[in-house]
Amino acid sequence: MKATHVPEIAGARLFEPTPHTDARGSFCRTFDAGVARSAGIDPDAFVQDSLSRSVRGVVRGMHLRSGAGEAKLVRCSYGRIFDVVVDLRPDSPTYLGRLCVELSGETQATLYVPAGCAHGFQALTGPADVSYRIDRPHDPAEDVTIAFDDPELGIPWPLPVTSVSRRDREAPGLSDVLKRLGS
Repeated sequence: MKATHVPEIAGARLFEPTPHTDARGSFCRTFDAGVARSAGIDPDAFVQDSLSRSVRGVVRGMHLRSGAGEAKLVRCSYGRIFDVVVDLRPDSPTYLGRLCVELSGETQATLYVPAGCAHGFQALTGPADVSYRIDRPHDPAEDVTIAFDDPELGIPWPLPVTSVSRRDREAPGLSDVLKRLGS
């Protein structure tokens, strides 16, 4: 497994496994505590795993947490997604920077999203399964959502958006969220 820095978002990392393929299929390690540690990430910090399954065209995001924020490891375990991270940390050298990357079940790459960054994705296939490993137990009172289609974000969603949750559809724009967060 190889860990690389992602220059668009300070502190973000992309973990790419080494697949072993033969006539039966393939095998790869999707998480390695030693590799995470060597990339500057505490592997023991993660406390909760979740999974979402989405149909093609669905957008989930843009989400983040207030307070101490939430770091997460994101991996598309089946299908393909267009994954987006926006840096909302005012003291970050990549403040308001955006990363767009495709994650897929074929590569099993994992993206580390630092606390203080908004995250979302669009399912490019149906279904697309996305696993999340977060570093704090989820508290709905800390949920913050930014409009996925806010022109200020300018996210180039690759497919027509087929469905979003009510929460995502009614989310405020980036400027309003930054005011709420005191950024």
